Amino acid sequence: MVQVRAVQPINTDGSINLDGWLDHVLGMDPPLDRAALKEACEFAREAEQQANAAQNLWSEGTSSYQIGLEIAEILADLKLDQDSLVAAVIYRGVREGKIQLADVHQRFGPVVAKLIEGVLRMAAISASLNPRESLVLGSQAQVENLRKMLVAMVDDVRVALIKLAERTCAIRAVKLADDEKRQRVAREVFDIYAPLAHRLGIGHIKWELEDLSFRYLEPEQYKQIAQLLHERRLDREQYITNVVQQLKDELTAAGIQPEIDGRAKHIYSIWRKMQKKGLQFSQIYDVRALRVLVPEVRDCYTTLGIVHTLWRHIPKEFDDYIANPKENGYRSLHTAVIGPEGKVLEVQIRTHAMHEEAELGVCAHWRYKGTDVNSGSDHYEEKIAWLRQVLEWHEELGDIGGLADQLRVDIEPDRVYVFTPDGHAIDLPKGATPLDFAYRVHTEIGHNCRGAKVNGRIVPLNYSLQTGEQVEIITSKHGSPSRDWLNPNLGYITTSRSRAKIVHWFKLQARDQNVAAGKALLERELSRLDLPPVDFDKLAEKANLKNAEDMFAALGAGDLRLAHLVNMAQQLVEPERGYDQLELIPRRSAPHKPGKRGDVQIQGVGNLLTQMAGCCQPLPGDPIVGYITLGRGVTIHRQDCPTALQQTAREPERMIQVSWGPVPVQTYPVEIVIKAYDRSGLLRDVSQVLLNDRINVLAVNTRSNKEDNTASMSITVEIPGLDALGRLLARIGQLPNIIEARRQRAN
Repeated sequence: MVQVRAVQPINTDGSINLDGWLDHVLGMDPPLDRAALKEACEFAREAEQQANAAQNLWSEGTSSYQIGLEIAEILADLKLDQDSLVAAVIYRGVREGKIQLADVHQRFGPVVAKLIEGVLRMAAISASLNPRESLVLGSQAQVENLRKMLVAMVDDVRVALIKLAERTCAIRAVKLADDEKRQRVAREVFDIYAPLAHRLGIGHIKWELEDLSFRYLEPEQYKQIAQLLHERRLDREQYITNVVQQLKDELTAAGIQPEIDGRAKHIYSIWRKMQKKGLQFSQIYDVRALRVLVPEVRDCYTTLGIVHTLWRHIPKEFDDYIANPKENGYRSLHTAVIGPEGKVLEVQIRTHAMHEEAELGVCAHWRYKGTDVNSGSDHYEEKIAWLRQVLEWHEELGDIGGLADQLRVDIEPDRVYVFTPDGHAIDLPKGATPLDFAYRVHTEIGHNCRGAKVNGRIVPLNYSLQTGEQVEIITSKHGSPSRDWLNPNLGYITTSRSRAKIVHWFKLQARDQNVAAGKALLERELSRLDLPPVDFDKLAEKANLKNAEDMFAALGAGDLRLAHLVNMAQQLVEPERGYDQLELIPRRSAPHKPGKRGDVQIQGVGNLLTQMAGCCQPLPGDPIVGYITLGRGVTIHRQDCPTALQQTAREPERMIQVSWGPVPVQTYPVEIVIKAYDRSGLLRDVSQVLLNDRINVLAVNTRSNKEDNTASMSITVEIPGLDALGRLLARIGQLPNIIEARRQRAN
């Protein structure tokens, strides 16, 4: 991690020793122009002194000038160019109104002025995350600012890097601030800037931002893990030293000159892994980790063979990111082995060039005095292309609501990797559908999509893709998107990219088409849910639109969600009634096999006898653990119970993981009516839909009419809410031969 303050040289009067600071920065990045950098520093210092004098204020501690030096130092460590460092030194002065942008333009040129202007525009992100401010600005102003910010990032990635460095300084500085400011800065950094650092591949900045924001957002969890890490640090360091020496001797004997060090895993990543996999700290194996740097790519695989010869490899714990790099350009070999003393050890193997790219990301391709990139690598261009994509989607969508989600979803580890028919790997968020895949490949393929094959087998368009599957899209020459694709109940699309593309297509269609389609959609859904007649003008007013026609057009274009509008319609026509004036029927959320006590669930085991321990008397919600007795089933203790702790130490093999059963949910009995053309297997197909959605059925009545070959079904089901009802009716309506499926209201 870059620790700036520790190395800033100070004069005897407490001011910053500028020459000493310049020596330090040029030591990190020799090609920099000392004279130009010194001029910028003196300019920023004078501006601050004049501003303080005008206010009769001489600030103590951190000043805009000092922060500017801190930002510049981080950028020097990232090996950024001259203009970036000059802009960084001056930026805070401009931001605080002590320096005019016109003066910067005149003295330091248009490039520096443009960089500062770009960073200033990025403050729009803060506005979009702060609801109070956004109300003042107005949504349109926010959209405009956000677009400017994204344009600035795309035109010159240095703007994003300066902003990242500035936010790094900001989150370091909030250590002494009040809780409200800490939370605000930490939330902004965690939602936007840490994902951005990851996306640009700047490892050490990303880790610092994640750890510091996690420290303020989850202080208790942070302290707990930090303490556990510290307690075992000495033992871990001695173990790593011994392992490093052993591996170095073996590699040297094989003619490889390695650079090996023990890698410190950052706190947030430990916590995330504990949460995601439900592990204890002791089960996190890559707390003990080695990083091996070798000269050539072939040495990576030779080293891997030597590591697996020395120690036993753990199955399924090997990743080749050299052959299949991560989306942000990261390349390395990862393996896990059972090292000396039977302790699990993670080993990362990469070349020096790969390591530089992992730590510096987009900055590893930077060239001084310009923006040329390494012709041998296209990672830089890929990152710029990604930023352009974000811009494009928001231009089309016309809102900013999904920016934080978009950045987050793009870096979440929960991704699926599927193949095109040509064998190209495409990554998508977990749960993505063939339709998401089609839009990811190309917008026109998405628009013209009429079906999909997975591994040569035809699947529905709302099929959930799995890693390793080969996907082929079936298209028509003159296809167009369906409005059903935008219905979240049907599950055709899951990504914001696909939704934006479809919404954009409908926006381009004629307004009268959208009005007609929107009206038909709403009337059909209200009829299906059997809601009383709705005044559409009042509903439009409730949805913050001028009249019913605007509302239909917005619904037809995809700007309004159908489920959202239906919920508002229900509130309008029955404000007091709720769902139904019927007694709530509590039920369990899932049919688990309980033990003797139905409120306890035994992990991985069916029906076991359970009893509550008399020593600690656990209550629902307490952290609990089970002890297997001889002949009396499983005794349930609190995790902190002294008896349980003694039993764990004495007989760990008899302890078992247990958890409280699911919380009862409230359901409403609803009668639905289905009309269909009669056929064999109709009732079976309807029952299958109810089974898949885990809907409890209270009553069924089926009648067939031989004259017109139709069937009528009346089914009473337990439904948790209106959204679930809409989803169920939509799925039944998609079955073959179904004429209509709607709700039947009680008189």
